[in-house]
Amino acid sequence: MIEDEAVELLASEGTRLGMVATIEIQGFPHRYELSAPTDSPIVLVFVHGWLLSRAYWQPLVDRLSAVHQCLTYDLRGFGESQRQATWPLGLDAAQSAAQSATYSATYSLEAYASDLCLLLRQLKIDNAWLVGHSLGGSIALWAADQAPDQVAGVICVNSGGGIYLKEEFERFRAVGQFLIRSRPRWLSQVSLLGFPLAWLNVAQPLPLRWGKQRLHDLAVAEPAAALGALLESTTEAEVHRLPQVVARLRQPVQFIAGANDSMMEPKYVHHLASFHPAFECCGNNVSELPNCGHLSMVEQPEALAAAIQMTLAKYAQSASLPA
Repeated sequence: MIEDEAVELLASEGTRLGMVATIEIQGFPHRYELSAPTDSPIVLVFVHGWLLSRAYWQPLVDRLSAVHQCLTYDLRGFGESQRQATWPLGLDAAQSAAQSATYSATYSLEAYASDLCLLLRQLKIDNAWLVGHSLGGSIALWAADQAPDQVAGVICVNSGGGIYLKEEFERFRAVGQFLIRSRPRWLSQVSLLGFPLAWLNVAQPLPLRWGKQRLHDLAVAEPAAALGALLESTTEAEVHRLPQVVARLRQPVQFIAGANDSMMEPKYVHHLASFHPAFECCGNNVSELPNCGHLSMVEQPEALAAAIQMTLAKYAQSASLPA
């Protein structure tokens, strides 16, 4: 009971910064938080990764919302962006996945990017810098491609790729499918499982509250969304499409890697970054955070916030220079 209250408190602590609301995008409810406007014309829009939620961005919002208005939201089928908070009684994961699948035909990167573009449009945000983590970075790149007039730039955090490694992808897909299909409804009630999740894929163990948050988000993610996002984003064709998207972008794109990230190693971040036009002419569209694994926003929030501010300042200065 106490653990559940702590998770709920963590998920809602951003309410003091602005508005928490639900908006319907393509017939699906999306939960979002929008901090108060500032003097800056830029709105920072944060896109979370697979099996996560908007809660992980709160340390960054705390540091950046005084300067820039910040928007966080839960991707379709994750966090609080779902038709129901928990699976219906009597349904197992497979049955729930079949039921949830009726809500949307696809969970591709392109489809999630379309959701994001519509969210920006409905909220009348036309000068957005997208900050995407892991899978969210790929979604942000696709959204920048779809809405060049709304998206001024992209910052990819722990996000790279563009190389299809058959055996590794097949293993990742198999483990992911097993995890989603076998998780019981009561998973989030086992508070001790928060301990290993506080250590998973990070350079140093996180505070236990983040392990509990990861457990909570794993438990509540809709099966159709969790499986769909995993399977549709990791096909060979989809992996090879991502560099093509990056190569088309004319907005600035900055990549930030965790130096100790074993999930998305820095070499793969550099590889994807190399397809952007800025890579050859500037050579500085990639930076690495030391002593940091795959969850930069909660492992190194101060350093990541500073890197985001430096990126915005760099491109603001570039824009002010004569052609």
